[in-house]
Amino acid sequence: MKSRLSIALAIIVLMACQPKKQEEQSSTADSTTTTPASEPMGDNHVSEQQKAEGWVSLFDGITTEGWHFFKGKENSSWEVNDGTLHCKPFIENGTNHRSDLTSNEQYENFELSFDWKISAQGNSGVMFRVSEEFTEPYASGPEYQVIDDEGYPGDLKPVQLTGANYDMHVPSAKAAKPVGEWNQSKIIVNGNHVEHWLNDTKVVEYELGSEDWNKKRAESKWKDFPGYGLTKKGYIDLQDHGNEVWYKNIFIKPL
Repeated sequence: MKSRLSIALAIIVLMACQPKKQEEQSSTADSTTTTPASEPMGDNHVSEQQKAEGWVSLFDGITTEGWHFFKGKENSSWEVNDGTLHCKPFIENGTNHRSDLTSNEQYENFELSFDWKISAQGNSGVMFRVSEEFTEPYASGPEYQVIDDEGYPGDLKPVQLTGANYDMHVPSAKAAKPVGEWNQSKIIVNGNHVEHWLNDTKVVEYELGSEDWNKKRAESKWKDFPGYGLTKKGYIDLQDHGNEVWYKNIFIKPL
């Protein structure tokens, strides 16, 4: 009798537990199905919040859609590799068709954010307000310098260091990470006001067309380029300097 009573109690307890278990399972499933689709995560995608703020991704991590080779030049140096825009190194005794990679869209006032890493002894740069009126991108577009500060062959002047406005403005701090590590950079252009940021540090600030800017221009290599820094709206340009460099997370927000 005691044994039968124990069995009956066990059955009652078991039956009482089953609905609760099913309820928990149903609750978990409901939670899964009602959770909003996750925002794009990982490299080269802007979040829903970033989209609401006006940010746009210029590189999808898969193709070069949205980009072209400067003035349609023949090119064999740029490729998409592991979610990056990769500029291959110069090949000795090989076929080298080099050119800069240029955005299809032109921009006037904007905030541009991008990640990059440079190879040992490497050199590159990001230019803005580039015009295809001239034979080379640097004839019009100011350049945010990207370089191996420590290992680049030869002596580098302060105006040639990472984050500089190339040959014009010296970065106020050395904020670049070692070769092979990813850096995060930002260029802000609003009217004539320009800022260069490197790993959350503002390293350069200047006014296009100001007395100081005109003086520096007259003392630099740009004195021989009549269109330098004068374009009001132009392309974003990734420089091919014959060295290996990688770019990703290229986001822009028009201002």
